[in-house]
Amino acid sequence: MRRLLIASLILICTSAFGQTYRWIDSSGRTVFSDTPPPGKTQGVAKTEEAASSGDNLPFAVKRAMEKFPVTLYTDPENTNESKQARDLLNSRGIPFTEKVLKTAQDVEELKKLIGDSFVPTLKVGTQTSRGLNAAGYNNLLDLAGYPKTAPYGSKPAGGSGK
Repeated sequence: MRRLLIASLILICTSAFGQTYRWIDSSGRTVFSDTPPPGKTQGVAKTEEAASSGDNLPFAVKRAMEKFPVTLYTDPENTNESKQARDLLNSRGIPFTEKVLKTAQDVEELKKLIGDSFVPTLKVGTQTSRGLNAAGYNNLLDLAGYPKTAPYGSKPAGGSGK
């Protein structure tokens, strides 16, 4: 029984500090996996998870970020609704970029995206939700595979006026 327990602990420890493989598949998508790529795939990067000093985001979040990046469009004068939109994203632990509409170019970019300059607007991948609509935001984020709640220790994003 003691040997089984020791063997189990060794297995758990080695899997907790495993390796992550990253490569680009034949269709041009970046693949992250804990197993080596098939065949003779070129350009494989192998990292030790325990040694990585990266952002410590869960795999699902990294994958969602890659396929469906999140951008929040805000206006410096519309602070209350913009803050509520930021708070919703931060409560779910969503890494996002905030684009504050400061110039005419910024406004034109948003007009091309949704047809007008209504803020706040959330863009998840290629989909958008106009105005402060928590149900619409949550629906887009759920479909993209983002977590429903922030992971322990996550830091707020946005608010920097990028």
